[in-house]
This record gives sequence, structure tokens and C-alpha cells, in this order.
Amino acid sequence: MDSPASHGGNNTIRAAIMAVVMAVFAGYLLLWVMAPTNLYKQTWLPVLRAKTASTYFGTNQGATYLVFTFPVLFIAVLGCVYVHLGKKSKDNHTKRENVDHRLAIWKRPMIIKGLGIVSRIELAFFLMFIALLIWNFVTYLRNSFANITAKSAAKSGEKVWEAKLDTAALRLGLVGNIALTFLFFPVTRGSSVLPLFGLTSEASVKYHIWLGHIVMTLFTAHGLCYIIFWAVTHELSVILKWENTGVSNVAGELSLVAGLFLWATTFPRIRRKMFELFFYTHHLYILFVFFFVLHVGISYASIMLPGFFLFMIDRYLRFLQSRRGVRLLSARVLPCETVELNFAKSKGLSYTPTSIMFVNIPSISKLQWHPFTISSNSNMECDKLSVIIKSEGSWSSKLHHLLSSPSPVDRLDVSIEGPYGPSSTDFLRHDLVIMVSGGSGVTPFISIIRELIHTSETLKSKTLEILLISAFKNSTDLTMLDLILPISGAPSKLSNLGLQIEAYVTTEKQPTTQEKKAIRTIWFKPNPSDAPITPILGENGWLWLGAIISSSFIIYLIFIGILTRYYIFPIDHNTNKIYSSSSRAVLHILILCIGIVIAATAAFLLNKSKNATQIQNMEGATPQASPNSQYYNADRELESLPHESLSQSINVHYGERPDLKRFLFERKESSVGVLVCGPRKLRHEVANICSSGLAANLHFESISFSW
Repeated sequence: MDSPASHGGNNTIRAAIMAVVMAVFAGYLLLWVMAPTNLYKQTWLPVLRAKTASTYFGTNQGATYLVFTFPVLFIAVLGCVYVHLGKKSKDNHTKRENVDHRLAIWKRPMIIKGLGIVSRIELAFFLMFIALLIWNFVTYLRNSFANITAKSAAKSGEKVWEAKLDTAALRLGLVGNIALTFLFFPVTRGSSVLPLFGLTSEASVKYHIWLGHIVMTLFTAHGLCYIIFWAVTHELSVILKWENTGVSNVAGELSLVAGLFLWATTFPRIRRKMFELFFYTHHLYILFVFFFVLHVGISYASIMLPGFFLFMIDRYLRFLQSRRGVRLLSARVLPCETVELNFAKSKGLSYTPTSIMFVNIPSISKLQWHPFTISSNSNMECDKLSVIIKSEGSWSSKLHHLLSSPSPVDRLDVSIEGPYGPSSTDFLRHDLVIMVSGGSGVTPFISIIRELIHTSETLKSKTLEILLISAFKNSTDLTMLDLILPISGAPSKLSNLGLQIEAYVTTEKQPTTQEKKAIRTIWFKPNPSDAPITPILGENGWLWLGAIISSSFIIYLIFIGILTRYYIFPIDHNTNKIYSSSSRAVLHILILCIGIVIAATAAFLLNKSKNATQIQNMEGATPQASPNSQYYNADRELESLPHESLSQSINVHYGERPDLKRFLFERKESSVGVLVCGPRKLRHEVANICSSGLAANLHFESISFSW
């Protein structure tokens, strides 16, 4: 066990890292503010290019790497060290408590049409980002329009307004690239950048959505303005022009078309009704980015390179992890058309409450991956990981049908990606935690409750009060509450946790008289090739990720430097007017991918040899054949105990909905954490109550969940 001194040392190092990160990030943002100014273009940039020009990276590439690429990758590597040290520290909630109280008013939720539930901090940063885009666009136009006169326009055979339209179209594309630069950070699931700002990929998806709409709005306007310009100047033929050097119009048009197809399926109404269409068309991002790079050239595309580079590393690591089947131990089929899948995992794999895992079952769909909230707790269940899947869409309905049939399958091939989740949780900073859920929204709260049970058992004292308010449509859904306690856990552990559950069955007036269906357990036969779920890069995964980021980019720089010096430079001589811009861009993309494959594969294989632990052959280890099995004992003898131990804590209300205002406003504790998970209407209702200002002790948090 680490000593308090080592924890203090870790916290000191983390504070120093955060200070460096904030300084570098502030400088990076300053560059974006200065980029459209004449000072940057006429003074700073020429000096940078003069000092970084070489036969290895050309005249422009070196400056772009130094100013826009290196700072972000440096932050990402520092983030890996920061998160790694955070895993070693166990007493992080004290500082957060003070910060949270000081920033409580800024964390209050607001409901903004088009944005959903956002905190005042999120809204402030969103408005600042919009201000940055407006500043860039206005400054670009002001400086460019100052040089457009009737005389200068006439030299090009244009009118003044036509010349200004040409300039405005170009500037819309430049501003769109700013939003594109940040687009991929929120969807990098194993990101080391997001934890530096207290974010997770799952909770940051909304930022990706906002940025995506901004990117496509600006790029669409960019394309339309150019089409109008070419039409009024009788130059529509340039639409089909692919220049050997410089900007390629055809590549830009192909990129825009791919983006428009992708964008059209992202709107909520289409995404909800035709999720599979949304899922498959989203892969058009590959064509979108590829043709974007060919359109603008690799030098300018390097501005948005860092975010996409980190995304590609994450995507390749996920690919490596998904190639191997994982050991599925059992499934529990609930009467409410819900299944719980239980996987074997290595003891070295740890994750935090509310973490998610992506699941693929080839027998249902070889291409579809679906995220599900992990309901188990890595501290209480060191060798098992569970997810709960509610039968809602076509994929989950097929899975439920597969497992609930009279003759269910005895083996199921499964691949996974993850887990992904917050680097830490700090529920203990509150005196009371109120959890509000609707339907299967109770799933992430199961993992939180289990974590708090473990904490109370570790501290050997009562930790905090928990009030769980759950609304269900039917009484059969109440069986989901039976999953709160792990089947291998002792019910006595609830004694140190003040847990009260208020369950509401909204569509039934009274308890049903029908005989309650029992939870059905299915055991799967083992496959020798399946393995427990292990951390893809081992227990020191964050340090390995930092090494992959660094080494893959260094490999890229070495290879591209050699290629440029001994192949491209003898042809082009740094003029950028002879060697094909598209060919140069393709070579850069190819070598970048090679660098990622070499570094990530090496790290993966080194850790795979360490984590290669096979599950013991459990062939025939079903309850009937092996009554001494630990899993048999857990299921057959303890399965009824969770319900029995929880029954004293549960109040069931029929034919009514919870009075959330009463539950929230009557609590007088100094700090009340309010977590909500469920339908949009429920989340907005709780957010409105917490943002009303009538109770300063309410601290709202919307929990993302997947099922």
C-alpha cells in the first residue's frame, strides 16, 4: 500500500503538471486568437517559417508542427502521466469539495433550447468558443476587405462584391477548420486530454454534436458561397478542377458530400428512428477527413491533425482489443425483458462507477457495437464484470429473444471495447446523494451504490445517506432493483450504508396478483480461445498510452523527414509548385498510420504477453453438473438474498409519479448531490428544480447511461 507521503508527492506532481498544461493550453488558445491578425500573418508567421524551414519538412510544415501540433500532443502526454498518478492517489475528494462549493453557482444546470441541459460553466465556454469563431471571421474579413478595391477587383475581371464573396467563402472555410480541430477530442474514448478538464468521452458527446453542427454549417456555407461565386463569374467549370499543387476543388466537394450525408442522419428525429442508418453513415467521417486533407494540403491540415491523430490511436487500440473474444460466464434473464451479462475479468482491471463498455455479438451483427453501462463494481467483484441490457431496439431485442427462448444457446461469442469511464468519482463529498431514475436509467446507479457499499465496508463506518427514486412503467421492472447487490456479496454490508429506495410503478394501480416470474440464469460453455477482460495496455496503461503517442509521432517525423529529404525535395526543391500536393498528403497519411500501427501494436503485444491468463476450462460447470462451483453457490444460494435484504429499504408506490419537488426541497443537509438518469423529460424536470435557486444545497449532475 502506498504511504501518505507518496500520495502527497503524487498530488504535488499532479499540481505541477496541471500548471504546465494550463500554461501551454493558454498559449495554444492565444495563437487561435492571434491567427487572423496582421501581426501574426505578417510578423510572427514569416519568422517562424524562416527558422523552421528545412529540406526535411519543407518551408511551411515545420512551423505548423511547432505551433499547432506539438502543444496538443505535449498536453496529451502530460495528461497520461497526470491520470496515472491520479490512480495512485486515494484521497482526492477533499480538494474537490472546496472547489465545488466555490463554483457551485457556476455548476447549476440550465436548459437551453438546442443545447439541452448545460451548466453555466459549459454555457460560458460555449459562448467563448462562438466568440472565438466570430472574432476570427470578422478579423479575417476586415483585413481582407481592406485590400479589395474597384481597381484590384477589376484586375481579376471581378466586381468588388464578387471579390468580397470570394474572400468571405475562403474565410468561412478557415473558421470551420477551427471547429474541426476540436471535433474529435470528445469522441476519443481513451482520451488523456479530457480527464485534465474533469471530462469523460461519454459525457462529452454533446460537445462533439455541437462542434459537428458548427463544422458542417460553416463548411456548407463555404461550399455554397464558392458555387455562387463561380456561377456569377461564369467559372463553373472549376468545380471539376483538381490542381496538381495547391487547393483541389474536387477533393473539397467529395469531402463536403460525405459530410452532408453524415450530417443528415445526426438530427435527433432521424437518429432515434433509424439508428442503424445513423451508425453506418457515421463511418463516412473517414472519407470526409481523407478528402479534406487532399483538399487543403497536408501543411494546413496539420492544424487539425492532433485531435484526429489521438482519435486514430484510440481507434486502433480499440480494434486490437476487439479482435479477441472474451469469456462470457453467464446471463441472467429478468422478467422485464432485461438481461445481465456476466464476463470474466482479470483482477488487474479496475474501473469507476458509471463506466461503459462497448459490446459486439457477431451472431446478431458483425458490424454493430453498442455501449452499455457497467453495473458491477471492480472492488467488490474482482474477477467478474457485468452489464445490464434492456430490450429496446432491434439489436437488444434479438439478444433477449436469443437468451429467453425455451432452448437458449449454450455459448455466445462476444467481443468488447473498454471499459471507459471517469478517472475518479467523488460522491463522498456530499452528506446525501439523491438518485433519480426512469426505467432502465437505474443501471448506472447500481454501480454507484455498490461502490459506496465497498467504501463503507472499507472505512468500517457509515459513509453517507442515499435516496434512490426510481420510476417504472410496470411492476415487472421492479426486478431490476434485485440487481443492486452483487449475487456474491453479503447483505450485511448494507448496514453501514443509509440506503432508502422509493420505487414508483406508474401504469398499475395496485400490486399484480400474478405469480412473480423468477430470474433465470443461463450458463455458457467455455471456449479455450476466450480470455478474461484485461486492460488493453496493462495496469500502467496510461503510461503506455503516453509512450505510444510520443513514439508513433516520432516515427512519423523520422519517416516523413527522410522521405521529404531524399525523395520529394530533389523533385520540388521546397517550391511547393512541382510535386503533387495530393500525393504528398497521401504519403503523410500513410506514414502517420504506419507510425501508429508500429507503436500501438508493439505496446499491445508486450502487455498481451503479461496479461495472457486463460480461464480454467469450465466445460460442464453448470449448476446441475457442478454444485460445488463458486458461481453455482453464488447464484443458487444467494440469488434470493439481495431482494430479501433490500425489502426493508424499499417502498413501492403504485399508480403515481414521484413528487420530485417535495423530495428535493425538504432535504436540509448542507450538501445534497442530485444525480439523474433517464428520459429527457425527467432530466429536464430535475434540472429545473435544482436550477430554481430555491435550495442552494442541491448539486445537480446528469448521468449518461447506455443500455
